Amino acid sequence: MSLTGIFLILFLIVHVGLNACIWANDGGEMFNKAAHFMGANVVPRILEIGLFAGFLLHIIQGFALEFQNRAKRKQGYAVAMGNKGSKWYSRSMGLLGTLILLFLIMHIAHFWVPSRITGLPEAAYNPNHHDLFSEMVKVFEGNLLVVILYVLGCISLAWHLLHGFQSAFRTLGLTNHKYIGMISALGTGFSIIVPLAFAMMPISFYAGWV
Repeated sequence: MSLTGIFLILFLIVHVGLNACIWANDGGEMFNKAAHFMGANVVPRILEIGLFAGFLLHIIQGFALEFQNRAKRKQGYAVAMGNKGSKWYSRSMGLLGTLILLFLIMHIAHFWVPSRITGLPEAAYNPNHHDLFSEMVKVFEGNLLVVILYVLGCISLAWHLLHGFQSAFRTLGLTNHKYIGMISALGTGFSIIVPLAFAMMPISFYAGWV
């Protein structure tokens, strides 16, 4: 779980950086060029296979751990400790992970399937590039329900990362009393900034900011 979690964290950094190109306000040219680079070169395509494998492993391991934990203690504590023992989001990783899985399925249907399977229109500046930016406009512009679902997915991701980020490093033994504060602060910042950036993307299309 820790290794696949850290791998997916690295993916989020790349993904949010690439998607941030939408804010160049150039009609999507920079974003489409970046998306074309990721889709047309061998190394990113190989990494894409690894990414799907990482997602599958993380999801399967997550559900397996959730079921194991529930099976080992079928009866709850007589007195619930609440947040005194652990934060609610650390006790709800299974639920948050399930919500993120549902969000991921929707996200793949909206963008990966058209990009890789059903096809996208050509970009105006280069007929060899897919116009993925226009697909984002089509998905988000005027579709308040879809925007709300994406924002909720990003909120679930933020809570999931708030525990998962520092937990991954703890599990691998990469923290100690000297560095735990730094890891926790870094994890908190990452858990807020990255999901917030992702959430602002559909909002930006809906609001007409891009």
